[in-house]
Amino acid sequence: MKLYHGTNADIEYIDLTRGLRYKDFGKGFYATPDRTTAVRMAQKRARLFGGTATLITYDFDETALLSDLKIKRFPEKASVEWFLFVDANRDRMNADPVHDYDIVIGPIANDGVVLQLTNYREGIYSPEQAAQLLQDKYLDQQYYFGTERAIGYIHKVNVESV
Repeated sequence: MKLYHGTNADIEYIDLTRGLRYKDFGKGFYATPDRTTAVRMAQKRARLFGGTATLITYDFDETALLSDLKIKRFPEKASVEWFLFVDANRDRMNADPVHDYDIVIGPIANDGVVLQLTNYREGIYSPEQAAQLLQDKYLDQQYYFGTERAIGYIHKVNVESV
């Protein structure tokens, strides 16, 4: 399976220590099966931080999904479990990682999700209400790789400026 990573420079090798801590699924390496989503992310990153919008294509060996890796797969649509998982990972009060999964697959928390996370934290909506409001929204999908073992199942096959 092809996965794409949009960034502002080529990545020679994946260094998990460089990932940001308070992302949807925690500190790790992220990719998406949707090329358009990755291109959009590359262009945004280059616009914000400089560099060249760069799309890196990886082959993902799906035997990883049948291996002894610890994997969490969320439904493609927003669910209460996914919403609370993203909230916990993005919560800057959580100094420690909130999970020990090797791979997590699920929706990307876009701006609409961030709005509902804020509404939930401010007590405006319950997690159930917030997830329900997101049910009709299309959320792009992402793959999170959080361990060196998981990274071993993806291999770079192409780099291009976009």
